[in-house]
Amino acid sequence: DEEVSCFRDIKPGADHHYIVVPTRHVGNCKSLTKHHVPLVQRMVEVGKEILEKNNFTDLSDVRFGFHWPPFCSVTHLHLHVLAPASQLGFMSRLVYRLNSYWFVSVEQLIQILNSK
Repeated sequence: DEEVSCFRDIKPGADHHYIVVPTRHVGNCKSLTKHHVPLVQRMVEVGKEILEKNNFTDLSDVRFGFHWPPFCSVTHLHLHVLAPASQLGFMSRLVYRLNSYWFVSVEQLIQILNSK
């Protein structure tokens, strides 16, 4: 894809743990604006496509989200795609805890962006 790329996380938190990144540099969640919503949606679409290509089809058991600054290890926007979410271990449930101070869901991020 010319807009985004996807690869496996080097320290997977789930059996399927992929990272989806924009091809062009985008800082982090806090640097996004309302006009980035289509990019975020495209990143989710690619994450779903990768899961399906890897024979994971229960999209109701997937965690999609972003680390919220300053809790980012990389200064390039990246979406975490984790599945099955129901089988995340203790540390993964903590690190990728939805709508915490350090990790936000795609829905929460889009809501934040649309309110700007």
